Amino acid sequence: MNSLGWNLTKPKASFYVWAPVPKGYTSASFAELVLEQAGVVITPGIGYGQNGEGYFRMALTIEKQRIREALDRLAANIGRVSF
Repeated sequence: MNSLGWNLTKPKASFYVWAPVPKGYTSASFAELVLEQAGVVITPGIGYGQNGEGYFRMALTIEKQRIREALDRLAANIGRVSF
């Protein structure tokens, strides 16, 4: 994800990645864009309460191959993002 413009720290004790949404998006609008453009499901942070707005969550609970596929789809269909 860092190669796509995110500056994220590897989770230390969790199997989720919390990341900020790019400028110009809400957590819900970015999740919708990712689903429509890349076919990847991310969870909008607003679903976890008002403090979650501005972030999205990705689960790392599937095989590495599927995670790599999701990241490849993001790279091909969303590209680099601006924060």
